[in-house]
Amino acid sequence: MIYFVLIAFLLLLMIAAAVYSIRQKDLLYATLATGIISLVLSILFYLLQAPDVALTEAAIGVALTTIIFLITIRNTVRYESDEDNFKSEVK
Repeated sequence: MIYFVLIAFLLLLMIAAAVYSIRQKDLLYATLATGIISLVLSILFYLLQAPDVALTEAAIGVALTTIIFLITIRNTVRYESDEDNFKSEVK
């Protein structure tokens, strides 16, 4: 029973982080939310008895991808502008 509750909580946390990442205008916070999604996913893989997949997801998803996104955000702008959304809707 506690196992089911833990998995359900982790799935809800992952969905909440995904929605937060999509809705966020600050790209730094959106990137951190995607890192949380990967971390929760690696915990779920471990709980589902796939430790090799969990380690790979933790190394690639949490560490490498998040670091690459953070370096990219540092070299560009941090906030998404509203003008970009307006231009894409007009076309």
